[in-house]
Amino acid sequence: MNKEQAMELIRKYNEGIASKEEIRLVENWFVQQSEIQQQQPENLDYLKVKQQMWLNIDQQIERPIIERNVGFPPSRKSIWRYSIAAAAAVVLISTTAIWFYGDYKNAAGPQIVKNDIHPGKNKAVLTLSDGRKISLTDALNGQLAQQEGVTISKTANGQLIYQIAPNASGKRSSEYNTIEAPRGGQWQVMLPDGSKVFLNASSSLKYPVSFAAKERKVELKGEAYFEIFHNKKSPFRVLAKGQTVEVLGTHFNIMSYEDEKTVKTTLLSGSVKVSANGNNTAKGIESLILKPGEQAQVAPGYMKVINDVDLEDVLAWKNGYFKFNENLQSIMTKVSRWYDVEVVYETQPDPDFKFKGEISRDKNISELLNMLDYTGNVHFKIEGRRIIVKK
Repeated sequence: MNKEQAMELIRKYNEGIASKEEIRLVENWFVQQSEIQQQQPENLDYLKVKQQMWLNIDQQIERPIIERNVGFPPSRKSIWRYSIAAAAAVVLISTTAIWFYGDYKNAAGPQIVKNDIHPGKNKAVLTLSDGRKISLTDALNGQLAQQEGVTISKTANGQLIYQIAPNASGKRSSEYNTIEAPRGGQWQVMLPDGSKVFLNASSSLKYPVSFAAKERKVELKGEAYFEIFHNKKSPFRVLAKGQTVEVLGTHFNIMSYEDEKTVKTTLLSGSVKVSANGNNTAKGIESLILKPGEQAQVAPGYMKVINDVDLEDVLAWKNGYFKFNENLQSIMTKVSRWYDVEVVYETQPDPDFKFKGEISRDKNISELLNMLDYTGNVHFKIEGRRIIVKK
């Protein structure tokens, strides 16, 4: 982004006509640059840049009169205009910082665009109980197969639906299907009982063709969001990496990737019981009951409940965007799954430095990397399907 583009973004933000993503970009810059300044107070050149940018903003945006009259509470309008001035300053600071720290955009930007990588999409493979594999990405919409009186169909919006035929015998099958969303993929499944499951990238779900009368049980690897159809006579159980989640009817998210140390179960509505299996049992704790808004964290010898969970953060992937409030390695792990890329670090990033931001999962990877790059704390290079992270 050059200076003219930055000023245009400031103008749109000031006039209230900026898009949601443009507003988020400005506000994310504001937070990130403030944190960088706090972490790098010895950077005198950066402070000089900031002071000069404030002077420039003073000449373009009228400062609130109330600032010159100490003792009176500022009006909402004054606060709003002051916030815009602050955000505008940050845009210019951020832009100047990019020029100041080696003109990264001019040097590396074109290379990133040239080697750009498209985002993930609706992509999955269904493995039937007889071993047949169906690429859901390539299959035509409509009926795919029929097993034990259950019809399996694909919809146009990337959903797999199981429907029990009206004339089915009522016999419950012990045969299982498995649906796998690979790296760079996602999928939705409507199970035979009417429950919905949203699979994130690099995730799989194993489930029976038709559920037993007294229990509904599935096995998850990776991450999924569940909307469980209520049936008090048949509890729904999810087995996921050393834990079992038991529910009757509720909405919840489970993150249980093999390369993550902790399994996280987050409840949105209803009630769930989380039980640790085997070595995961913590000292004196074998199970937890969650209330809406709470998250269970389970690891070997460790089990606890987190109360202040950001539900928007947890469900960002399911709602179609990334929401970051974490260190770079954690971010790039998510990025590698969704864009199906390998991440290589020339130098290990600071694990204590947190990036904050939001961006649509529909964007090419260059836009996401450029957003992270605007902090001035990290740079990227794309080589094929490898992302090289460097200072």
